[in-house]
Amino acid sequence: MALLLLEALGALLLLVFIVWWTMFSGREKGELKDKSARAPDPEEEKK
Repeated sequence: MALLLLEALGALLLLVFIVWWTMFSGREKGELKDKSARAPDPEEEKK
């Protein structure tokens, strides 16, 4: 029983690590804040 709990804990820790890695491994200074870096909005082009 203890081995099953240990294995489940290991799987949970691996899942948390993978989620943390994908969330915080982006650009060094975070996302770009400049409006020119955004994709163009098709609604703005019609105006």
